[in-house]
Amino acid sequence: MAFSEFEKKRFEQITSRYIESRRPPPNIRPELDLGFRVTSQSIEIFEIRPVWRGDPKEKIETCVAKATYVKTHNIWKIYWQRADLKWHRYDPGLSVASLEEVLAIIDQDEYGCFYG
Repeated sequence: MAFSEFEKKRFEQITSRYIESRRPPPNIRPELDLGFRVTSQSIEIFEIRPVWRGDPKEKIETCVAKATYVKTHNIWKIYWQRADLKWHRYDPGLSVASLEEVLAIIDQDEYGCFYG
């Protein structure tokens, strides 16, 4: 089940504040920036870079993290994308109660999975 409009707006505001705190300085943003999207019951955070070869105006997105809300249990699960381009649970036993906790865990990046 997708987020309600109220939930979506609230989660967008929380995630937007987090992204703004992590974004590189304005002079670097044409080469590296951060973004996010809210889809169904998940929030994805990604890096934005110009393509390596080809038109420098063309951008690619590289996934950093994904948080999925499980409404039936009122918990968030955190995922990271491995080299196989599949999402894997960050810590299989880890579930948190709020989006703020998700973002704090992503920011700490204890195992070096999100930002390297």
